[in-house]
Amino acid sequence: MIRLKLVQVLYSYLQKGSHNPDVAEKELLLSLDKAYDLYNYMLLLMVETSRISLRMLEMRESRSKKLNDGIHWSHKFVDNRFILQLESNRELRDYCDEQELSWANHEDFVRNLYNKVEESDFYQQYMNSDTSSYEEDREIWRLIYRHLIVDNEELAGILEDINVYWNDDKTIIDTFVLKTINRFTEKSTAAQPLMPKFKTDTDRDFAIKLMRRALMGQEHFYGLIGTTTRKWDFERIALMDRIILQLGLAEITTFPNIPISVSINEYVDIAKMYSTPKSGKYINATLDTIAKKLIEEGKLVKETEAE
Repeated sequence: MIRLKLVQVLYSYLQKGSHNPDVAEKELLLSLDKAYDLYNYMLLLMVETSRISLRMLEMRESRSKKLNDGIHWSHKFVDNRFILQLESNRELRDYCDEQELSWANHEDFVRNLYNKVEESDFYQQYMNSDTSSYEEDREIWRLIYRHLIVDNEELAGILEDINVYWNDDKTIIDTFVLKTINRFTEKSTAAQPLMPKFKTDTDRDFAIKLMRRALMGQEHFYGLIGTTTRKWDFERIALMDRIILQLGLAEITTFPNIPISVSINEYVDIAKMYSTPKSGKYINATLDTIAKKLIEEGKLVKETEAE
């Protein structure tokens, strides 16, 4: 997530023609905050969908009572143990309250989402199952998220209106949400920890240091990239590719504890996501070539290579 946000912020920074690293740093930290907002927003979406299901159940039971039709409406979905844990989670509740995150303005979307849940085969199987276990309760929500939330075009439009970067962030955030679901157990309480914004205190320092190194060493990195272009005009390299290479070289030359292969793979994946179809191979070859050249010249020493 950190590297992805760095690419986004650096691209925006250079597009604006900015020259103030402090501005870039503030934008980076704000962007990371907003990505974490999205993570909590997606968790809250599941809670709000469950609340809609409760309202629907109450309406159906009230109608059946008036009609005296003898229909017994199942409470299995609204009493789902996993979603009740998530709804009571203190971290989620406090964060959403503090950041004023709410689906109140998109209630129609949440209602339509619940309708799709009811129409799904996996929901029908869940409701008709004779068994009842915590694992089933958690699994139904994993299926709902994977099949109805991950690739939801209407949701994509809503997120884009809220934050221009959120649709790009959502691919990674989806994996965070699914990991969060899997971390819950039958014994989870309201104190169950969610995924942290930063894995460790050093992650924030890593992000800031890498951003500043990429900006301050831009001319140096462009020079290194230029040595691999052969007869190509440097300016013909797509801006996004240049930014990805710039950050990749900044990381390779600044953090000796990170293996070169790890850094290269991270930026190749970002290139595949953001740039042209051929960019992944180009980024891989260019970073690998420059790294090997720097090592041969004694200008780059990695802890992993030195051992």
